[in-house]
Amino acid sequence: MAATLDDVAAIALVLPGTTEEERSPGGRAWAVGTTTYAWERAFSKADVRRFAGARVPPPPIVAIRVDDLGEKEVVLAAGHRGVFTIPHFDGYAAVLVELRVVGRRVLRQLLEDGWAAGAPPDLLAARQPRRRAPR
Repeated sequence: MAATLDDVAAIALVLPGTTEEERSPGGRAWAVGTTTYAWERAFSKADVRRFAGARVPPPPIVAIRVDDLGEKEVVLAAGHRGVFTIPHFDGYAAVLVELRVVGRRVLRQLLEDGWAAGAPPDLLAARQPRRRAPR
């Protein structure tokens, strides 16, 4: 069964200090402290053009933070279904997730790691040791 934005919310909102917000213009986002670590990401017309005839992943798409560009490369190299990037995200420590095809375990791990990448030190210290992003 395909994951939904409600599944993302259910996973994210049990992580300590997480809040959900509506982004302008529309779309949901999840933050810990002052750091947004996951957000609904629509494709712009320019993004769609860059697919140059290749399959454009259908919504819903969620962007999720990773620790740094090195971890981003490791996550992408793992080849999990539904986890990808686009040129607009070059140089940015986040991956994109096609909810219709990503595995729930991978989605949960990515969200937990995105939370940890943005969580303030006091919340990190109170939580169990961090699991690494799926590889």
